[in-house]
Amino acid sequence: MTRTVVVVADAAAGRRLDAFVAGSGLGISRSQARQLIEAGQVTVGGRVRKPGQLVHTGDEVAVEAPMVAPTTAEPEALPLRVLYEDDAIAVIDKAPGMVVHPAPGRWRGTLVNALLHRWGPMPGQEATRPGIVHRLDRETSGVMVVARTLSALEHLARQFATRTVEKRYLAIVRGRVRGEVIRIDAPIGRHAVERKKMSTRARTARVAVTHIRVLERFAATTFVEAVPETGRTHQIRVHLASRGHPIVGDEVYGRARADERALIGRQALHAASLGIIHPVRGVAMTFHAELWPDMAALTAALRRQPHVHS
Repeated sequence: MTRTVVVVADAAAGRRLDAFVAGSGLGISRSQARQLIEAGQVTVGGRVRKPGQLVHTGDEVAVEAPMVAPTTAEPEALPLRVLYEDDAIAVIDKAPGMVVHPAPGRWRGTLVNALLHRWGPMPGQEATRPGIVHRLDRETSGVMVVARTLSALEHLARQFATRTVEKRYLAIVRGRVRGEVIRIDAPIGRHAVERKKMSTRARTARVAVTHIRVLERFAATTFVEAVPETGRTHQIRVHLASRGHPIVGDEVYGRARADERALIGRQALHAASLGIIHPVRGVAMTFHAELWPDMAALTAALRRQPHVHS
């Protein structure tokens, strides 16, 4: 990583921050600039700003980014769990800790690098995100579908946009959840101060709905199923935390305790199933992924603790 400070000249005054960074000769595209800004790696006068913030003459814009930013993702021989594949799509059981696609600060070792090694060139609007139509957080494990053709990419993208994709997650949350079924309807937007976080108290927010069902209660935690109607960034994590039940191991929304991180070194969230319409065959298909060993071990350990059965 290298830190570069660029002073805004008169000719650039009034431009959006993401456009200014992209046009500053740092070898960073507009989308990469936006990612850096949202990750808090760009500051104006020492303060984190939004991508749409306008810059002014004399502003000092500091950018922390890799010295050389690749314009395309490169194939890498990485472990990959494949649940299904054909000529149009592939379905992956993403490992916890694996980033989905290259981005500032993480150009290699991603799911995309592994996909390119296994299947070669894949379609995409951005060279660093071939085949990607949706994402899972780095620490979240489970089912993802990727497109191997342009028509499949477009077809799947429409399904996600129109909310016809059926997503089911499993999570272990802090505290004993009251009630058996809960509907959380709370708009989500970017946190006003901490730009890496999302919030249900944002000034500008979008509709977000998540359905929660209790599966099992332990001594001080609860095993739940989460089915999101919408697909906002960090939606399940934010919604559960807003109800006082952050996901075990979530350092961002739950301030994970040392004992939690000792039991599981990540947030205990798993994408258990994904239902789509096959982009070529036109049939409904649902794919399932068993809990990863670390989350299965955590669940087993919690079951051994004294607790009241629901």
